[in-house]
Amino acid sequence: MPADIATGLFALVAAVFALAGLVKGVVGLGLPTISMALLALLMTPAQAAALLLVPSLITNLWQARPLRRLAPLLRRIGGMQAGIVAGTLAGALALGAPAGAWATVSLGASLVAYAAWGLFGAPPALAPGKEKWLGPLAGALTGMVTAATGVFVVPAVPYLQALALDRDDLIQAMGISFTVSTVALAAGLWINDSYSAATAGASVVMLAPALAGMYAGQLLRRALSPRVFRYCFLTSLAILGIYQIIEQILP
Repeated sequence: MPADIATGLFALVAAVFALAGLVKGVVGLGLPTISMALLALLMTPAQAAALLLVPSLITNLWQARPLRRLAPLLRRIGGMQAGIVAGTLAGALALGAPAGAWATVSLGASLVAYAAWGLFGAPPALAPGKEKWLGPLAGALTGMVTAATGVFVVPAVPYLQALALDRDDLIQAMGISFTVSTVALAAGLWINDSYSAATAGASVVMLAPALAGMYAGQLLRRALSPRVFRYCFLTSLAILGIYQIIEQILP
């Protein structure tokens, strides 16, 4: 792990990834959001983003199955994926690695926006003809947010839900988009010299608690109403995002 968190905080960081995996197991998303939000309280956003890469990539690849449905989905969301890559790399070159107060405020605002949409928003029905230009645009915006904050749910998830996909296709589409975002984020961190071999090794270590949490979340999903859990999850994210914004703005 990075030197400044190698001593004394290993168990705490592992617990963060276990919690993030638990959330993903229940609601199908949330691993990067939860891990970035909590780890940003312990380290710089760039360090947090580097640590989440391997757990995020592996859990999202798992979610992107089955392979037989990839081709039809990619025909609808392929332009969005191209936009994600372009937006993330452009954001990495223009903004640098996530760091400093601006990154924390951006992350807080992203969390509040996502939580507010999840609690109160309803995606409009999107006409198929608009997907050709709106998909790449949503992807590019998601990429810019990813480069700035390490979180890639806004506006990707609202856009995907607006496509009126069935439940299985939506879960798979999110897995595809999150996988592409993770790889693009890794490239952006590498461009900015924020991804070392030591950090990659620490990220691999954090895969175990993330997978354990995800498995526990899948079991919990059978016993707990996802609607109730999602409400608690989104409310907590909003509170945390507001706290991060206020902490940086107020003296």
